[in-house]
Amino acid sequence: MNNRKFALSMIMKFSIFALQFGFFAMVLFQYYGPRLFRRADSIGYAVTLILYAIVYVALGNLFRAFKITDYSIAETIFSQFLSFGMADLLLYGEFCMIRHNYVNLIPGILTVLCQLLAAACWALVGKRFTIAFGKPEKTLVISGADNVNEFLQKFDKIGHIFTIEKVVSADILKGDWKKEVAPYQAVIFYEVSSKKRSEVIWYCMQSRKSLYITPQLSEITMEGFGARHLIDTPMMKYEYRSERFWYNLVKRVVDILLSLTALILLSPLLLLTALAIKLEDRGPVFYKQKRCTKNGEVFEILKFRSMIVDAEKGGKSIPCRSGDPRITRVGRVIRKLRIDEFPQIINVLKGDMSIVGPRPERIEHVEEYTKEIPEFSYRLRVKGGLTGYAQIYGKYNTSPYDKLRLDLQYIEKQSILLDLKLILLTIKIMFVPESTEGFTEEKSAQMTEKTKSINEIEE
Repeated sequence: MNNRKFALSMIMKFSIFALQFGFFAMVLFQYYGPRLFRRADSIGYAVTLILYAIVYVALGNLFRAFKITDYSIAETIFSQFLSFGMADLLLYGEFCMIRHNYVNLIPGILTVLCQLLAAACWALVGKRFTIAFGKPEKTLVISGADNVNEFLQKFDKIGHIFTIEKVVSADILKGDWKKEVAPYQAVIFYEVSSKKRSEVIWYCMQSRKSLYITPQLSEITMEGFGARHLIDTPMMKYEYRSERFWYNLVKRVVDILLSLTALILLSPLLLLTALAIKLEDRGPVFYKQKRCTKNGEVFEILKFRSMIVDAEKGGKSIPCRSGDPRITRVGRVIRKLRIDEFPQIINVLKGDMSIVGPRPERIEHVEEYTKEIPEFSYRLRVKGGLTGYAQIYGKYNTSPYDKLRLDLQYIEKQSILLDLKLILLTIKIMFVPESTEGFTEEKSAQMTEKTKSINEIEE
């Protein structure tokens, strides 16, 4: 990030923090504080304000609510709402505990409305301001794969961050590559092997260029190693995070508690959805499908049926496309809101799945992808999950290879804190329509082409 962008980013972060913190401080001093603390009790006010600031900033960073240039205005406003809304709710709970009774919620609701208005104005004005004064980085893409055009299309929505000025083959690295790289502020390596790009990376780091790579599977696996200082020669040991006894025990207990709680709280919504599906076409409410989980074990996953009966004739897999006519009217709604996935809470309670983990794939998909990418079977070292890296940072139509890279990042970093982070992020992603985007007809017909070319690069 250049100095101008960094300065603009800090200004925007400070401005929204000042607004949201100011509104909370106002309602605290004007209403809640006098009813909870003695006038001389400045410690109560100070602790409350510090706690609010910590929670709001932590949630804001988690939901990326301060990344005003990276996401759409609507998503930025929603991220802000989740951040200050959860912080407000937590502090309201604190007020009730201090009072040993419920306190008036209306001032808090009015504060949330003021904060929401402030977030909307900040996002609308701030995005235009940062785009106008923060020039996109002149970017060079060095490609080691043939399907680079598909990769470049993903930058169309973030043209205010990158200006892709030139795309060159990784073959340039065999010649005088410094002249090619020098004029650009940012360099992106797309599917270039680590051996080919290592020298260029050091040059880019010394030149303070923005540097991006698409990692190879072996590089993601390296994240599972930890330093071991046994002798004076540095060594790293693979941690096998997915096999830790206490982590798996705690995770299973959390899965049971959360799934039971979710079933109780969501029961009215589940019953209403089941009724709507039944009334639309009199077909079955649930859709069952065989999936693979840990160690290749097969189980039947439960979903609310969102397509017409017999949408996959003969059981043959047909990828869902954008505007797929097989999706029912109720199905469009429940797919957009992810409600069709809710019955899988029962799978979690039974132990077939976990709350967090790689998405369990169909048997035929596992066999197909493993033929193209042998490392795909590595996902089966952990139990399949309702949500995970690929669900949060990918989309429905993300390629199998990219999903694998996302899932491996989770497998190598597993922890209770990471699981909690992904659960909170799932609340946000459920309301982001882009993440449920289907395959185009062309993409549907060519799903495995990318994995073939990537596999050649890895070799």
